[in-house]
Amino acid sequence: MRMAYLINTYPMISQTFIMREIHRLRELGCEVETLSIEGPDRPFEELTAEERLEAAAAKVMAQSGIAGALIAHFATLVTMPWRWMRGLLFALSLAGTDVGRVFELLSRFSQALQAGRWMRRRGLTHLHVADGASEASAAMIASKIFPITFSFSARGAEEFFDAAGKNLTEAIEHAAFVTCADHYTRSQLMMMTPPVEWEKFEIALPGVSLEAFKPVAKPVVADAFEILSVGDLIPARGQHALIAAVDRLVNQEGRNLRLRLVGEGPDRSLLEAQIDGAGLWANVLFEGALDHERIRSFYANADAFVLPSFAEGAPIGLLEAMAMEIPCISTHIPGIPELIRDGMDGLLTAPSDVVELADAIAELMDNQILRVELAAAGRERVLRRHNIEQTLPRLMAIFQERIGDQPVREGRDEAAEGMSMAIAPAARASFSQ
Repeated sequence: MRMAYLINTYPMISQTFIMREIHRLRELGCEVETLSIEGPDRPFEELTAEERLEAAAAKVMAQSGIAGALIAHFATLVTMPWRWMRGLLFALSLAGTDVGRVFELLSRFSQALQAGRWMRRRGLTHLHVADGASEASAAMIASKIFPITFSFSARGAEEFFDAAGKNLTEAIEHAAFVTCADHYTRSQLMMMTPPVEWEKFEIALPGVSLEAFKPVAKPVVADAFEILSVGDLIPARGQHALIAAVDRLVNQEGRNLRLRLVGEGPDRSLLEAQIDGAGLWANVLFEGALDHERIRSFYANADAFVLPSFAEGAPIGLLEAMAMEIPCISTHIPGIPELIRDGMDGLLTAPSDVVELADAIAELMDNQILRVELAAAGRERVLRRHNIEQTLPRLMAIFQERIGDQPVREGRDEAAEGMSMAIAPAARASFSQ
């Protein structure tokens, strides 16, 4: 089985789970080629050895620049004029009455042309969008021009922040199938589509490696209770509420604790201002975005993992912490209770409730037996439901069932074929390059 994976930025430090997913599918016998809109999110010298190999093998649209886009337009317009026109009209129709989206969709149209021509040269007929619905519109437009099918992964609550702007319902309508990270995500997609589309939705639980993320012995004596939180620094992750809870525990209750925030994002300056106002620089540390080789050392030293999100799907960082037997605290928001059962595999608090969050942290600080019990139960939960050795074969089975061994099809309809026959052989040869 052969397919292409479309990713916006690849490799990306906060989405190494996509790289692991691709590697495991290859190990299971699926030939996966990678196509990205942008290259790596860091300079080449900062990539891990594994990321460098992936970056070198991926086709990056941005590297072709404007010239690459113009070539894709010209070659497709000359060889397949009716398909080019159909793709353009379809792309513009996605804007609806929002004139401001026209330029965005014209950009997606160009990406669709480049992706489709690249897939045709590679003999690929299925395109899977790996990092959510944002790039699904490019794949959808490509499927209107070239004889390819597409699917996409819906990974969580952020998919629904701007469903109309992402043309989510249209993407579902035209997709061959959609993989959903949890039942909550599937329920939301079902809510916005007619029942005739529901058979497209497949549950593909996220997974982590229990070998890579396994418990390690923690220091017997520590100078402070160590809390770890991993995630992009954005409002949806709730880091402001977590810092407020730390403020309450340190300044009102006199507790000795340290919070490490791993991740980067646009909220950092506001979080720093909050820390400065509360006088918490001795208690809160920013570690930046880290690759998984470096982040494991922070997991190893953590006494608790806290993810106080306001919106989530199935966060990989939470699963990694559970796999490493770190007692976890998160929030009662859709998706999270499918990972953690309150009081059994971890503790759940009301989102935005700073007092309840502080009380949960204090409970873990004061009760070592509870920490040990929740930690063991959390790893067992991951072992039974989110072991990558089980979740990735399930994903592979979905691909096999849905697309199987699709034949390589010529990317031309009859009108385009007739048009191309009128072009000089030398010109046709140059367009196919």
